[in-house]
Amino acid sequence: MSHNSLEVEVIILNRLGLHARPASRFASLASEFESDVRLIKDDAVVDGKSILEVLTLACPMGSRLKVRASGPDASAAVLALKALIESGFGERD
Repeated sequence: MSHNSLEVEVIILNRLGLHARPASRFASLASEFESDVRLIKDDAVVDGKSILEVLTLACPMGSRLKVRASGPDASAAVLALKALIESGFGERD
């Protein structure tokens, strides 16, 4: 990884998992950053800025994922995306 890379592990807390609405929110927030954002589940690595690629991970509640960002605002991107996931994407259940 380059000097401006950061990776954190997160757990999907939503009862319905990472379905279309939270995947859209994740991709939308990831797109606000200049850094390259990857979402990783097991051996699968997808573009975190693509809702379609995020959905291919098929993450039910309890899934462990890694959020990796590389670039000039990698730290801010990882922290914002981690907070979004830990908030349950703003969903009540």
